[in-house]
Amino acid sequence: MPGSILNVGSFLNQQVDIGLYNEIGREFHRRFADAGVSRILTIEASGIGIACITAQYFNVPVVFARKFRAKNLDTNLYSAEVTSYTHGIDYTVTVPKRFLAKEDSVLLIDDFLANGCALEGLTALVEVAGARLAGAGVVIEKGFQNGGKRLREKNIRLESLALIDSMSPEKGISFRD
Repeated sequence: MPGSILNVGSFLNQQVDIGLYNEIGREFHRRFADAGVSRILTIEASGIGIACITAQYFNVPVVFARKFRAKNLDTNLYSAEVTSYTHGIDYTVTVPKRFLAKEDSVLLIDDFLANGCALEGLTALVEVAGARLAGAGVVIEKGFQNGGKRLREKNIRLESLALIDSMSPEKGISFRD
């Protein structure tokens, strides 16, 4: 779609291919099996399903950062600012402090990586909690945008299952091997 938007609604984040999610979870577990993961952190909404399937392989809980504050939520929160590439808005993500502890080894999971703002926000939540960042797993990375480069420059272990080198409505998508 125009604006470097990739529509994956038919299998990844609107209609979900559970068989694919299962393989994604299995692959993230294979790639991070040595990381001592005790908790998975994602951001609402599209990352939740992927994180849940992945968590089954690690046998750990999933925590998701909320983009909008509900009235019935805890007020003792960690928070970070995030800019959404897809929606073009800024928001504050929050996680109740009781769900992230300094003893945790946290794996971040998300569906897409473009400019890296969502993962940087989740990283900030892990840091302020005093927990250890095990790494970040993303299903699709847009390698032609700078998010992956910035995260790797910060020495964040980043595993992308699909890495797109270029895309346009005219030429289609070019994947990196």
